[in-house]
Order: sequence, then C-alpha cells, then structure tokens
Amino acid sequence: MSVGTSRAPGASGPERPPGDRPAGDLAGPGIDPDDLPDGLVVADEHGYVVCFNAAAERITAVPAAEALGQRLDKALPLEDLEGRRWWQLTDPYSGLAIRVGQPERNLLLPGGREVLASARYVRSGPTGPVRRVVVSLRDTEARRRTERSHAELIATVAHELRSPLTSVKGFTATLLAKWTRFTDDQKRLMLETVDADADRVTRLIAELLDISRIDSGRLELRRQPVDMGAAVGRHIQAYVAAGQPADRFLLRIQQPLPALWADPDKVDQVLSNLIENAVRHGEGTVTIDVTPARSPREGEDTGTSVIVSDEGTGIPEESMNRVFTRFWRGSKRGGTGLGLYIVKGIVEAHGGVITVGRAPGGGAEFRFTLPVAVPAYLA
Repeated sequence: MSVGTSRAPGASGPERPPGDRPAGDLAGPGIDPDDLPDGLVVADEHGYVVCFNAAAERITAVPAAEALGQRLDKALPLEDLEGRRWWQLTDPYSGLAIRVGQPERNLLLPGGREVLASARYVRSGPTGPVRRVVVSLRDTEARRRTERSHAELIATVAHELRSPLTSVKGFTATLLAKWTRFTDDQKRLMLETVDADADRVTRLIAELLDISRIDSGRLELRRQPVDMGAAVGRHIQAYVAAGQPADRFLLRIQQPLPALWADPDKVDQVLSNLIENAVRHGEGTVTIDVTPARSPREGEDTGTSVIVSDEGTGIPEESMNRVFTRFWRGSKRGGTGLGLYIVKGIVEAHGGVITVGRAPGGGAEFRFTLPVAVPAYLA
C-alpha cells in the first residue's frame, strides 16, 4: 500500500506528534487508499504528506516513496494556468480560518501536464487550525475526450449543413435574379430542390437537439397508447408509396400484444431509422417481427419487442460494439452517423434495451424491447 506516516530522511520542519493518526486509517477502516479511482494526497497538520495513493502516482508520475514525508508544496508543486503556485495562493494552513477547502479547478503539474484538483481542509473545529489537507486529483483525459467528441460533432454537422444551405442559397439567388428566364417546370424543379434541402436542414437540427437532450438526460417522453404493429405498417406503406416493391417487406405480428404506453413520435423515429437502414444498406427482404416480450426491467410483467432484419452482408463482427456510438458509419454509409446513437438514447429513455446482431438470412438484425410502462399523467 502506497501510504506512510514518516517523513523522508533529511526533511525539514517540525516533527509530528507521536500519537498522530496512521495514514492507513485515512480512508476509514478496511478501505485501502490504493483502491480509490481518483488520486488521493493527504498532508498532516504540519504540511507533510502522509498519504499518496496509487492513482496519485499514476496521475503525477511521482513515486509515492518520494512524495511521502515531503512538504505538500514540494511533493505536489501545482500551478494555476497563469503560472502562479497554487499552494502559495491558497495558503491552507495560514489562510482564512473559515475556509474549508478549494473547489475543483484546472491546475498544471511540472512539465505542463493538466490535472483537475480539489482540496478539503479538515479542521479541529469550525475555525480551528487545519489538522489535515486532503487533495483529490483527477486526470483530464476523459474531459478531453468529451471535448474532442463535441468538436467532432460540430465539425460533422457544419459539414452536413454546408451542402444543403449552399444549394438553397444558389437556387434562390438564381430564381430572384433570373425569374423570367426560366420555364414553370424549371422553377418547380428548383423550388422542389430547395424544399428538400430545407427538410434536410430541419432533420439535422432535430438530431442536434435530440443529442443534446439525450446527453443531458432531458429527453422528454409524452407517453400515449401505441399500436406497434400499426406503426410499423404505416412505415412500410410509405416506402411502398415511394416506389419500393411491396414484396420487399415482410411484417409478422404475434398477437396478442400488450397495451404499450410510449411516445408515439419517438417510436416512429426509432422505426424510421431502423427500417431505413435495412432498406438502404441491406439487401433482399426486410423482415419486421413484432412480438410480446419480457420487460427489460425486472418487476414489470411484459413488454413489446421489434426485430428489424435484412438479407444483406450484415455488420462486420468487429464493428458490432461501435454501432450505437456517435459518428459510426458502415463502409457504404453516408450521413452524420448519429441516427443509431439517437435511436439507442430514445429506447433507453423509455426504459428499454436495443441490441444488434446477425440475422438468420445473414444480414443485420436490430432488436429493441420497450416495457409496457404507464401513461404520462401517472408517471
């Protein structure tokens, strides 16, 4: 265990009282500081490090043997982003007697490595002297990954918006400048293109809003009775009306289905995405099975399961675990790569689960199950 109570040989400063609490008890009986996921550094009442756990070693790249017994400002020489030494600024031992700690902030280690650090001052009384300074350290890698993901999202959406907006601007400017030179059929074609591109922009903005709500846990559901079989049938009819052959689809409904309460608009969004994927990227017959199923959450009686499968080449095995992540696209996929990420968020917001696998016909098989749930006004 990377803890200790003695100062390093030759360290200056007053000795600690012999009856001081051992570092092994810092995290409570039976708890090893090395088991903590975050870095833990503890200094005693004289400012000497008595605990330096394994996570602190990893984050700072300082061996615990070197840190233990050192002055806190020497063992953990943190600076703020303006180059000022943090311990001189905060002065935990001689600063304001009412201060109980420091909130988490970005600080720099020697060499410029960034960490998230916060501190807690343990006092002998409300305004008594500081008995211990407890410092928590966290690596910023997870936050950098989040920031990179947000930057990638912005870049992707900006790229996707540029094409339809350029088209809209070009056609409208042309029509305004040369209206009388075009025939009615040419004008209609241009306006239809503008209308289609405006719909595309609207869908992209809706995707952005959905992602924001999913990531923040604020996706609102307005639960109403949903006839899943009828909902799937409407999507199939829309594809047939748009020119797809009727025998491209096979709908199988196992009756009786439980009375399902869900957000019909969100369910349509899920079905639209999954069926569109099967039609555009799959081959052969697109089969949709709607069956009663056990609820994905324990304690509930039943749910409804929908399986959408095709007979194409399917999804490579190595990509299965990335299908529902942001920006995932198969080899032939276009678009933003956000659709399946949103589908997963919608299904999980309903308390359901969604999985992907290989269909009996060799193509992709998406299965989602929603619990019966209750009406919105009873939730």
